[in-house]
Amino acid sequence: MHFTELMPHMASRSDKYTMIRSMVTTSNDHPTAGTIALTGFNENAGPVQPNFGSIIAKDQVSTEALPSFFYVGRGIPRDLPRRIEGYGGGALGKAYDPFLVRADEHGEVSIPQLDLLKGITPKRIQDRQRLLQQLDNAERRLESAGIDEWHRTHQSAYGLLADSKARQAFDLTQESDKVRSRYGQTTFGQGCLLARRLAEARVPYIQVNWSEYVETFSPNCDFGWDTHIFNFELLQDRHCPILDRAYSALIDDLSDRGMLDDTLLIAMGEFGRTPKISNRAAREHHKDCYFSIWAGGGIEPGRVIGESDAKAEHPITRPITPLQVGTTIAELCGIGARKRAEMKVLDGGSVIHELI
Repeated sequence: MHFTELMPHMASRSDKYTMIRSMVTTSNDHPTAGTIALTGFNENAGPVQPNFGSIIAKDQVSTEALPSFFYVGRGIPRDLPRRIEGYGGGALGKAYDPFLVRADEHGEVSIPQLDLLKGITPKRIQDRQRLLQQLDNAERRLESAGIDEWHRTHQSAYGLLADSKARQAFDLTQESDKVRSRYGQTTFGQGCLLARRLAEARVPYIQVNWSEYVETFSPNCDFGWDTHIFNFELLQDRHCPILDRAYSALIDDLSDRGMLDDTLLIAMGEFGRTPKISNRAAREHHKDCYFSIWAGGGIEPGRVIGESDAKAEHPITRPITPLQVGTTIAELCGIGARKRAEMKVLDGGSVIHELI
């Protein structure tokens, strides 16, 4: 397998992961394909099916005072018109929605669920008595306003912050400057470092999002991978260096800490980009053939699974679908066929046997 010169660190670590290059999906629309990528099902096929992380969260409870499913990033993935539907619990219920946390390029961590309480951040809760008084006042305000699910969402946020051990997972300043620099001073790089700390705290499922918006240059967007223009400039100057650095740091860190054997690490998008260069010197959406990268968690590394045709337009080996991705994740996490049937999730899914 050949690597672009823009990914030297990932290329030198190809013995640590396995690549599937025969992925296919059924939509070229960002939100629809995003739901399919994270649930295995089209969002219009009846009730929205649960995110893979929600399935794991229902089956496995975090051992610390931490939620079982985290989204690390600026927000729920979306394009300008709308967000994806399959971001959370879906048919399993909102109790299994992800808990959103952000890390900026400086490693400052924020928790959006705390926005209703001005002045409370992970760094400003040492005065326990004052904190509890503020929480009580906020709870009364919210209950009187008729806001639902206070106990599920907001008490979860405050509860984990009141637990000193859980709180440490969010403190990236505990990492050395060398480690933080290795991940890169970017939101994605520091988000990957935060994910490693959450994994170290035994959080069952963590999804690190590259950006909130898929768009690159539109107002309020955050440089997503939707490179319809300036594709080659963006890949050379921004996207590839950031991904190359952060992914390599994460896989090294997990390996060095003895965590890779029982941590499954997957890198995947909602679809690929066209092999054919557009008339804007860029690439368009391509659902018919793309790739995913798998490491750790019992996956035999250093392999390539699947093959495409000469133009990388279609697989010539067995296509691999997002439903198979989710089924394989569940299987590796101990949720076998019987339990999946009992939970009524991932119906019709099969394991990617080539991986395991």
